Amino acid sequence: MDKRLELSKEEREQLAAAVKEYFLNELEQDIGDLASVLLIDFMVKKLGPLFYNRGIRDAGGFISDKLEDLAGLEIWRVE
Repeated sequence: MDKRLELSKEEREQLAAAVKEYFLNELEQDIGDLASVLLIDFMVKKLGPLFYNRGIRDAGGFISDKLEDLAGLEIWRVE
């Protein structure tokens, strides 16, 4: 897995607890630590690149917009 998508130990533990709580409260299923970690790993592998790339595209669009704003501030033009 790409290093940019790796979770810290604390992030993994927090997500595992959240997944277990979701399954218990919403689906009335008590899943263990292993099942929750495997689900997190699967979701990071499948969804991580999608959200990462979306974030990169959004950031690129934002920067592009700001550069256009900056170009509009030019007062000296070579003729």
